[in-house]
Amino acid sequence: MKCSSDISYKIIAYLFSCAIFFMFISCEEDLTKQNGSQNKNFPSQIINNANIIQRDSGFITLKAKAPIIEKYELIDSPYIVARKGIDIEFFDKKKPKVPGKITAKYAKIFDYKKFYEAKGDVRITTNEGQRFATQSVYWDQKKKRIYTRDTVFATMEDGSTLVHANGMTAKDDFSEYTFYNNSGDVSAGKISKQ
Repeated sequence: MKCSSDISYKIIAYLFSCAIFFMFISCEEDLTKQNGSQNKNFPSQIINNANIIQRDSGFITLKAKAPIIEKYELIDSPYIVARKGIDIEFFDKKKPKVPGKITAKYAKIFDYKKFYEAKGDVRITTNEGQRFATQSVYWDQKKKRIYTRDTVFATMEDGSTLVHANGMTAKDDFSEYTFYNNSGDVSAGKISKQ
């Protein structure tokens, strides 16, 4: 009799230790699954009152100011966002004292793709004095192209004004541009109507 009770206690102790072991393993697996699926789309850096200067061979090419800039670097497609607006001055080596300007209520930058987007009351002034107003602009820096499909209100350096109902595409230095579905007061220039 004594022998069978010892065996039953050993079996109960063995089963109890197995149950505890499996309980720990299942908890560990749940924690692993939970940690693996955590959202990584949060800013890794936040810059308040950002004042950024970009240089190329010592020459200032860009100055940017924003109330807040957030960098999202822990995801597959990292990006930078300025949710509270941005004010950018861009410089041309031929006219370093007269910068072009872009302002917008929102901007997103995919630096690795060299792709930029600006949205919300976008205003562009070239260093030639041309002014463009629209609701969104996209800049593909690799292709050196700026484009939008939103209505563009353009004022040229000579004072002529145009409304482009279906947007525009342009070289990023605005030396050439194409407007779509135009109306307004036009004088001679580099405008291509489509």
